[in-house]
Amino acid sequence: MPDNSNRVIVAGISGSLRPGSFTSMAVRVALRGAAQFGAETRFLDLREYGLTLLDEGPEPPGARKWRADFAAADGLLLGTPEYHGSFSGILKNALDFLGFDQTEGKMIGLVGVSGGSMGAFDAMNGLRSVGRALHAWVIPKQAAVPEAWKAFSEDGQPVDSEIENRLREVGQQVARFAHLHKCGQIREFLEGWERAPVNPGGEIRID
Repeated sequence: MPDNSNRVIVAGISGSLRPGSFTSMAVRVALRGAAQFGAETRFLDLREYGLTLLDEGPEPPGARKWRADFAAADGLLLGTPEYHGSFSGILKNALDFLGFDQTEGKMIGLVGVSGGSMGAFDAMNGLRSVGRALHAWVIPKQAAVPEAWKAFSEDGQPVDSEIENRLREVGQQVARFAHLHKCGQIREFLEGWERAPVNPGGEIRID
């Protein structure tokens, strides 16, 4: 666990704007995993930024704050529902407001939620590609929540301890890699990345 001088910030973002959405519940559980590692955690509610569809017109007033809040985090937990085999358009639109100044070198962990039994793997695979295009490090571990309609209790807690553990582990891994990266512990960072049991992110990029 890092000391306060090297404490990292991990922010969670839900690609669903519905109050009390299953995606938001899953992201908040993952944030608790990051907090267990010692990270400062924040939930960035996209509803509060008032982001319109990105076009050539005037930017919405909340766009600057959105960029600043994203940039302030060392690690991000991106949660998405799966829609027709892909990830949330709400989330993609929010990411489109960002530039490399906000995304370069960030640690990103993925959480996917679906109503079906197969999880949200297609959505997370697509989001993983977006994360790499943003020059971010998309961590090896990810967590899917299948049949989300029965995965959480009324107070937002996972009813299955295995799902809860998977979500928390994603948060912990984001916080851990963000800490190693922030402290310049490159060898430990790369060794930990290589040892990770799942690495759908492909080859390690060193830049």
